[in-house]
Amino acid sequence: MARDSPKEDDDHENLIHQNKDKSASFRIEELQSPIRRRFSKGHYLFAAIVTVISLVATIYLFFSSKICDTKSDRIKESQLRALYLLNKQRSSLFDLWNHTFGTSNNITAVRFDQIKASLLDQITLNRHIKDTLLSTENGTVSVPIVNGSEICRKIDPKSSKRRTIEWKPDPNKFLFAICLSGQMSNHLICLEKHMFFAAVLNRVLVIPGSKFDYQYNLVLDIEHINECIGRKTMISFENFMELKKNHARIDKFICYFSIPLPCYTDEDHLKQLKSLGISMGKVETAWKSEDIENPSPKTVKDVEEKFGTKEDVIAIGDVFFANVEKDWVLQPRGPIAHKCKILIEPSNLILLTAQRFIQTFLGSGFVALHFRRHGFLNNAKKPSCFYPIPQAADCIRQMVEKANTSVIYLSTDAAESETSLLQSMLVMNGKNIPLVKRPPRDSAEKWDSLLYRHGLDGDDQVEAMLDKTICAMASVFIGAPGLTFTEDILRLRKGWETASSCDEYSCHGEEPNFIASDE
Repeated sequence: MARDSPKEDDDHENLIHQNKDKSASFRIEELQSPIRRRFSKGHYLFAAIVTVISLVATIYLFFSSKICDTKSDRIKESQLRALYLLNKQRSSLFDLWNHTFGTSNNITAVRFDQIKASLLDQITLNRHIKDTLLSTENGTVSVPIVNGSEICRKIDPKSSKRRTIEWKPDPNKFLFAICLSGQMSNHLICLEKHMFFAAVLNRVLVIPGSKFDYQYNLVLDIEHINECIGRKTMISFENFMELKKNHARIDKFICYFSIPLPCYTDEDHLKQLKSLGISMGKVETAWKSEDIENPSPKTVKDVEEKFGTKEDVIAIGDVFFANVEKDWVLQPRGPIAHKCKILIEPSNLILLTAQRFIQTFLGSGFVALHFRRHGFLNNAKKPSCFYPIPQAADCIRQMVEKANTSVIYLSTDAAESETSLLQSMLVMNGKNIPLVKRPPRDSAEKWDSLLYRHGLDGDDQVEAMLDKTICAMASVFIGAPGLTFTEDILRLRKGWETASSCDEYSCHGEEPNFIASDE
């Protein structure tokens, strides 16, 4: 089965219409203010804010008419547009006034956050008015914006509420992991699900070798996982074969999926296993109609009933698409009890290289943008998220303004022509927002010297994991929806507690699923 399976990174979103403007939605942090408790203070504070915004807008109108006499036609057009926006802003402010202060004498914390978020929208609109009024050919005026640190707060992991399972394997019982669908991101998710199955079945998980699958030890630290759990729970294929004296046997091959083919594993891969010295019995199926296109929800009890056996070594095939205890498995920090922030994380070499790159090119407080192009456009028969560059630039600019950062790390498969156009259109306060990509290998640069010395530079697996790691360390992450690459980054961000309330999908204001959850 080819690794470039069309199942990899399924694009589930619809194409965004070019003229459709969907602004990102952002949640605002709570303030410890007396305004929550006393209506009168909230009333006066709100009135003061409305007055200040209206006064600033009026000053803009006056200032604009004075400095632009020589361009009267253009100024008249700009002022008409600005008056329209001012009326829109005035209407929004009074709607906010009527719906918030007219309904109760008490302002809850949630309602106060809604007030703050709405006022922030009006501040953003005020900036657009300023831009309209000052849209002459020469001058630009820089107006400070609200501090991004007040807007983009860190997500509380609430790890104490996590539901976990203890992984205490019998050292003589094994589950042989098989992950074949898609690229590395898919395989890591498949591996994590295998870990959950192994924990439920009290088995040691055998990590497949590079002759049959990816070389996981290039991007993951298996011993780190064992240390976090506090016991030997995973073993490499090489160590497993040594333990079995190179005559290993999969005693029972019970397929989780039966459609489109048993175990989602073709004959070629079964032959590969046999060529590695692994014999196996007859391939069976746990459910006769379990389809990767429509996996049915399963419970721990289902897993125990179908895969519980006394045989020493079992395999269940590729489980990337398996829908088992979804809320439990997908929760931040994972379903398995451990003492670390996260179980599956990049190797130490990749972590250090990512930190060095950030220190060299980005500094603290950067936005990471995963701007996927080829897969979405190439999948036009199955409509998905694909922004025209100008619309993407407008969306990204709004997010960067909210985050109040000055640089963007760009992870993309887009052509140079597209990224150059995107760069030219990302302007804020009259200045371009730099888009930074990882440069090609240069012996004069030292940030990637660790990978080079260990012979890992240029490896596709390592490059992809390095990209994810840098994105996961950003202050704010903007990702493409429907991709396992994006979900893997979000998993890391939640585990490392770098997830932000401003993390967004680039196509719309929908929040990433697990960030929106209570966990």
